[in-house]
Amino acid sequence: MIRKLILFLLCAFEIVLILFMMAWPASSDESQLKYEIASPPNCKNNLGEKVLFKDVNNGRAKSAAGMAKRDDTGTPIVYRFAYQNSPKPLQQFIDFHECAHHQTGDVDLPHPPRNSPEHMMNESIADCIATLRIRDEINRGEDVVFLAVEQLVQVMITIGFPAMTTESRKANILTCLQKNETVDAFIDGVLKHRKLK
Repeated sequence: MIRKLILFLLCAFEIVLILFMMAWPASSDESQLKYEIASPPNCKNNLGEKVLFKDVNNGRAKSAAGMAKRDDTGTPIVYRFAYQNSPKPLQQFIDFHECAHHQTGDVDLPHPPRNSPEHMMNESIADCIATLRIRDEINRGEDVVFLAVEQLVQVMITIGFPAMTTESRKANILTCLQKNETVDAFIDGVLKHRKLK
């Protein structure tokens, strides 16, 4: 029951984060730091298709957010919203998280109901894959994960998420960081469980 609640809160966070980042207008009185946009990682979905990354700057969001889907032509894509407003570690975490939705087949499966345990589990898995990829593919990856999780927690606090939600997401990411498993093995296990491999 507690696990379902935690998963529910994680899922609710991602949905609200995307909506919040797209809708929250930046104040003209406020000076906002601008960051260099990180190069996107290599990403292929579970079918071997290359995933494209597209930067979207609507000028309103105060922090980076991402969305994994297929575009109108069926191409797997990650939309990167307002990356210039967040530090590189958070940008990288979001890229790997959204890529994970493609790698695990989430994008091509029927979307579970919002805030359902299945949807929240998808988010938790994507966080774990992002963590493992950063750890194993980026120089000083563990340090990058620690920075990204702290930046993510700050965004969640700014948005107004309860401490329990932010702490449970942080705990999941830090637990994944300690896994004695490669990202490929982890993804393989997810795909086999879903009967996609």
